[in-house]
Amino acid sequence: MPAGDRLRVGVLVSGRGSNLQALLDASSRPDYPAEVVVVISDRERAAALDRARAAGVEALFVNPKDFGDREAFDLALVSELTTRRVGLVCNAGFMRILSPAYTRAFAGRAMNIHPSLLPAFPGLHAQRQALDHGAKITGATVHFVDDGPVDTGPIILQASVPVEPDDTEETLSARILAQEHRLYPEAVRLFAEGRLAVVGRRVTIR
Repeated sequence: MPAGDRLRVGVLVSGRGSNLQALLDASSRPDYPAEVVVVISDRERAAALDRARAAGVEALFVNPKDFGDREAFDLALVSELTTRRVGLVCNAGFMRILSPAYTRAFAGRAMNIHPSLLPAFPGLHAQRQALDHGAKITGATVHFVDDGPVDTGPIILQASVPVEPDDTEETLSARILAQEHRLYPEAVRLFAEGRLAVVGRRVTIR
């Protein structure tokens, strides 16, 4: 990026958008090197779109039913993001598996956050998986998005969360979410400052 410019961030959402809010809050700080410029959802009534509008950020609904297949939908996302000169895309509760058409377009420029210490408990209901497995420690992971099956990209940042004996899925999720809200803006900051390097499957922080 040219000196003085802030990284333009797009966020993909499907639900309430609490991680989006963490990114919006960070983006509102004048010393933060990135700004959220567009939020896109595959659900018209996603609460996350209301969060974007409240922050004065462009909010778009792109309806998957308007497209013949997954790749066509993903290419529409790529078009919307590219038109807005987005330099990094953050998935924040985006409940769709993205096709290679998308991952190729944003290779090395797309992140996701997941409520476990990957590679443990990928996919849906990671907190429930941890409880069912009897895990003593779980946590949160920010990783780059790749063309693997799900949650397979190079890991950027992680935070551990102990599993308490009386935890439910809800109580464990709440404690993990607090770490997610801390990790995601930090990962975006490191990217914006040019401090992340991917070598093979590993991310190093300069």
